[in-house]
Amino acid sequence: MTYDDFTIEKLHDGIEIVISTEHRFGTDAFLLADFAAPRHKDTVCDLCTGSGIIALLMYQNFKPKHIDAVEIQEKAHRQLKLSLERSQITDITPILGDLKDYCPEKQIDLITCNPPYNIVGTGAKNESAQVTNARHETLCTIDDVCAAAKRALRFGGRLCICNRPERLCDIMVAMRSNGIEPKRVRFVSKDPEGAPWLVLVDGRKGGNSFLKVEPQLYTQNPDGSFTDEMKRIYRQI
Repeated sequence: MTYDDFTIEKLHDGIEIVISTEHRFGTDAFLLADFAAPRHKDTVCDLCTGSGIIALLMYQNFKPKHIDAVEIQEKAHRQLKLSLERSQITDITPILGDLKDYCPEKQIDLITCNPPYNIVGTGAKNESAQVTNARHETLCTIDDVCAAAKRALRFGGRLCICNRPERLCDIMVAMRSNGIEPKRVRFVSKDPEGAPWLVLVDGRKGGNSFLKVEPQLYTQNPDGSFTDEMKRIYRQI
């Protein structure tokens, strides 16, 4: 199958990413990849990978040992395959399939997921089924993500998720019910006057009960320019 709406955007270090009308990316992907910060020795999986932006950013910025990138929608999967071919990357394996079936041969160190944010029946619907599936929990829920992480992570392995702040309780309940203890939380706001628009959560499989709330991340200065932290995340400084 071929698609006529594929376009190319360049990241850094010669990495190219294929995007489409339905499968694009935003600031949350950069924030989650930076928050997860895999080690060089880590084996990683990005669930709900979409265009593969989080997997590509982790590869670009942290060079973990290997990354699986799981996506259920064929078009997005095809985009990532083309991105890997164009960028000559072999350390990311694109997997077309349902995250509920994901079971690596060996348990892994880190799972990231930028899941659908909206509960079914809430939020504005899109005419495109692919966009609806990416934004609403039609194909998977937060609990499905945490159950997949429970199966795939080694003891002590980490699950890093981003979502809207109003889903924070859902994330923590789903993590704990699957044996993953929330260990770090960070809220993201445009500026000190604005309410958070994103929350980042890091949970550890088999971890003890202790939660660190990290300093809030602000994306813009009063003049509308990026903060120094956002410049670092975007690799502008």
